[in-house]
Amino acid sequence: MIRIREHRAARTPTMLLAIAWLALPATRALAEPYIAVQQGLACAQCHVNPTGGGARNALGNAIAQTQLAARALPESAPAWNGSVNQWFAAGADLRAAASWQHLDGSDARSNLELEQLRAYLAISVVPERLLFYVDEQLAPDSAMNREAWVLYRASAAHWYAKAGRMYLPFGLRLQDQQAYTRQLSGINMDTPDNAFELGWQQGRWEAQFALSGGLAGGSSASSGLQYGLQLTRVASRWRIGAGVDRNDNAAARSRSAALFAGVRTGPLAWLAEADLVQATRSNASDAQFAAALLECNWRMATGLNLKLTTEWLDPDRHRPDDLQQRHSVVLEYTPLPYVQLRAGARNTSAAQNSVAATRLAFVELHAYL
Repeated sequence: MIRIREHRAARTPTMLLAIAWLALPATRALAEPYIAVQQGLACAQCHVNPTGGGARNALGNAIAQTQLAARALPESAPAWNGSVNQWFAAGADLRAAASWQHLDGSDARSNLELEQLRAYLAISVVPERLLFYVDEQLAPDSAMNREAWVLYRASAAHWYAKAGRMYLPFGLRLQDQQAYTRQLSGINMDTPDNAFELGWQQGRWEAQFALSGGLAGGSSASSGLQYGLQLTRVASRWRIGAGVDRNDNAAARSRSAALFAGVRTGPLAWLAEADLVQATRSNASDAQFAAALLECNWRMATGLNLKLTTEWLDPDRHRPDDLQQRHSVVLEYTPLPYVQLRAGARNTSAAQNSVAATRLAFVELHAYL
């Protein structure tokens, strides 16, 4: 997280170049909030994690089998609901991709890689009350723990407390962790932190308060903690939410605010988010940044989704000539439950910074349980 915020504080074309070079296919991501908008559901209704992402619960698996794929599983195939037995549930996520990227002023680059292989384990010690959860990235390279937490639900089921290593609640939990809104705040699914989370869910309302170390799980002798608060209202056709975050850790001081929403209009599911960030520089005035995202998902047919995304990044709100824009188009085809093929293209441009202009194309295989 420290490195992310150092990039965010830079004002030179180098910062823009770095962000543009990170504009790769969606990696290390597991959440699809547009599906929740299409189905009129809260994230917690389909995921083990109350704030979404990671392992799916029984309802999430049922939707994957009956609503998302072009064809159902063969009748002879047993239905998978994630449960191994009454105490244990498991899941997995694999992504492999090929990409081609051209950066103005340099040669085109191609890449073929296994982006990730992740395994999930949930242990329900006391059903509906006490849960242990682990999210482990097994590949590429060496194993890496993403999440490891314990969750306790009150008897009324409206309140819960969660402690351990986790993704912090802030804004839309997008599939693309390189989205400007996710990179600007430094709060995404690539930066879990050691934290305590208190949550409330009742009817169509939900809220989370998170207290964390402020360094994305890293250890430091610096003083100060990170505080986050988020409130969301979910209806059958729309949702709206707001989040604020204050990081008082001496190594990464910042203030962030997010306003986000989703709405379903026929076969279209819309997502939008706007973020403002103020970061403290050493021996300098505070730096102010802004980012916004607008995404449209068109369910062209069962199993076929077209995703159109426009993003804006203002790396320094005191300068009027450094706005960066990024436009993406992605076609997602799910022929069978738990298998998805994705292909897309992305163009990045920046005012008066042509060196940051990039063009990207990719194809990806996504398999999950």
